[in-house]
Amino acid sequence: MSTPQPKPFDISKEVVWRAYRKVKANQGAAGIDGESIGGFEKDLKGNLYKLWNRMSSGSYFPPPVRMVEIPKPDGRGVRVLGVPTVADRVAQTVVALYLEPAVEPIFHADSYGYRPGRSALQAVGVCRERCWQRDWVIDLDIKAFFDTLDHELVLRAVRHHTDRTWIHLYVERWLVAPLRREDGTMVARDQGSPQGSAVSPLLANLFMHYAFDAWMVRTLPTVGFERYVDDVVVHCKSERQARYVLHMIAERLAACKLEVHPAKTHIVYCKDGRRTGSYETERFDFLGYTFRPRRVRRHSEAAQVFVGFCPAVSDAARTNISRTIRRWRLHLRSGTTLQALARQINPVVRGWINYYGRYYPSMLSSVLDHINVYLVRWARRKFKRLRQRPWGAWRLLTGIAHREPQLFAHWSLGVRPTAG
Repeated sequence: MSTPQPKPFDISKEVVWRAYRKVKANQGAAGIDGESIGGFEKDLKGNLYKLWNRMSSGSYFPPPVRMVEIPKPDGRGVRVLGVPTVADRVAQTVVALYLEPAVEPIFHADSYGYRPGRSALQAVGVCRERCWQRDWVIDLDIKAFFDTLDHELVLRAVRHHTDRTWIHLYVERWLVAPLRREDGTMVARDQGSPQGSAVSPLLANLFMHYAFDAWMVRTLPTVGFERYVDDVVVHCKSERQARYVLHMIAERLAACKLEVHPAKTHIVYCKDGRRTGSYETERFDFLGYTFRPRRVRRHSEAAQVFVGFCPAVSDAARTNISRTIRRWRLHLRSGTTLQALARQINPVVRGWINYYGRYYPSMLSSVLDHINVYLVRWARRKFKRLRQRPWGAWRLLTGIAHREPQLFAHWSLGVRPTAG
C-alpha cells in the first residue's frame, strides 16, 4: 500500500474548520454558483476536505465573484460589492486566520476597522474627545478606495509579513479574480479588492497601515487621527495646519496610487460655545454620526446649557431607520399580537439603540417615536371600537407601556406612547 504523498503546502484542517464556522456565523448571500450555506452543509465534510486538498496542493483557483451594485445613500452612483461563493469565503478566511496574527500587532492604535477588540463606536468616542481638544478637522475621503487598490503594493505588504508562499499565491489569485455581473458578463480586474470578500478588510488595513498610519507617525507625529479602513478623520490645531496636512496627505496617497476625493474631502471648524469663529464647513459625518455644534446640558448642573461640538445619529442614518420602520408596515399586521410584533422588531431596534443611542440619544428617540405612531394605527385596525377614536388607541398603548415598559426595545429607552 503506497504512502500518501505530503502536500506542497502545510495547511491545518483544524484552521479550515474554524474558517467554515466563522463564515457560517457571518451568513451572507450565495455566490455565482447559487449555493447557500445550507446547501454547502449538505456535504460539509466532503466540501471542506475538497477545499483543504486543493489549497494544500496549490491547485485552488477562486471562481469569479458575483457583482452586486448597491445604490449609495446620497443617490449619487452605486457601491460595488463582491459576493464570493461559500467555499471561496471559507478559503479566504483560512488565509485571514493565518495572516491576521502576523500583522495585527503592528497595526496603529487608532485603526479601528475590522480588528479584534476594536469597534466603530470606539472610533466615534475618541474622535469626539479630540474634537474638543483641537479646533479643526480634516474629513478625509479616498476616492473609490476598494476599487483602486494597487495589487503590487498589496502583495508587497503581504510578502513583508509572511513567508508562506501559498498565502502569496492565493491573495494574488483573489485580487485578479473577475467580477461577474447579473447579466453574466465578466469584468476583468487589474486593481482593487471588492468589498464583501472575507480577506479584503485585512488587506485594506494592511495597505493603509503603510500608506497612511505608519507614514503619519513618521512624518506628522503630533497630528492625531482615527481611521476605520478608508474612513479617516484627522485633527489639527489651526486652519493653516489643516491645509498643510491635507496637502501632505494628498501627495502621500497619490504616491500610493490613491486619490483624495476633491468634492467629499473637507476642512471643518469644530465650532462650539468657546470657539465662536465661523467657517464654510462646521460639520462632518463619521461612521453614521454627524458631528456639529449642539446644545448640551451639563450633568452636574441641571440648569446649565452650553453649546458643544458633539456627535449624534446622522441624517442619513435617521432616514434609513425611518425607511425601515415604514417597510415593516406594522399597522397592517392586525392579525398578530403586540407581543409578536415586539419579538419581530426588537432585535433590530436594540441594534439601533446600542449603536446610535450612545451619543446624544434624543436625536434617535425622535425617529423611534415613529414606531409608536404605527402601533397606534395597528390598534385602530385591530380593535373595532378604536377605529374612530384615535385618542382611545393612544390611551390603550400608553397603558400597556406603563404596565410593560420592557415590551418594546424603544419603550425601555423611554420612547413610549403618551395619551393627551
